[in-house]
Amino acid sequence: MTMNYWHRVACRSAVWEWLTATKVVPWVLRDVRLGASTLEIGPGFGANVAPLCERTPSLAGLEIDPALAARLRARFDTRLRVIDGDATAMPLPDNEFDSVVSFTMLHHVPTPAQQDDLFAEAHRVLRPGGVFAGSDGLDNPLFRLQHLGDTCVPVPPHTLADRLTTAGFTDIDIRTGRGMFRFRAERPRHD
Repeated sequence: MTMNYWHRVACRSAVWEWLTATKVVPWVLRDVRLGASTLEIGPGFGANVAPLCERTPSLAGLEIDPALAARLRARFDTRLRVIDGDATAMPLPDNEFDSVVSFTMLHHVPTPAQQDDLFAEAHRVLRPGGVFAGSDGLDNPLFRLQHLGDTCVPVPPHTLADRLTTAGFTDIDIRTGRGMFRFRAERPRHD
């Protein structure tokens, strides 16, 4: 996974942190109960940590980039349990979390097959009845421009329901908004 310089600057900015805390996270998690234990896939610079800590008593973050993982540990200390690892092969036990979330990071997963592996792993680490929720950007020329030199494999929202169903999820809801889409899906209580 790569991110260009400007993308890194934007993702660690106070403006992005404010935007995600006041707009993105509330929109994605409207009417979603995270439960007692939540995993954020790809927390990056930690823009979502504060709003997620308000919604769940126990928050973990799975980060593939060792430098970002170290930065998260230093910045959030006891508020976030940072786990080094790849979301396509999570170093986590089955059924560990009540919820799994990801915000604007799916397009950084290098291939659709690896994205599908991530969906299957999210399903595996969720407890039965758990929720998988998140967001990602909609593919358009501005989105592509912001990602020049990045790993950028947009997820077409019209294909996501089938992909999540294949991973084992049910009760799938996908909505598009301005420049992004949100998704919610559940691991069945009895699967």
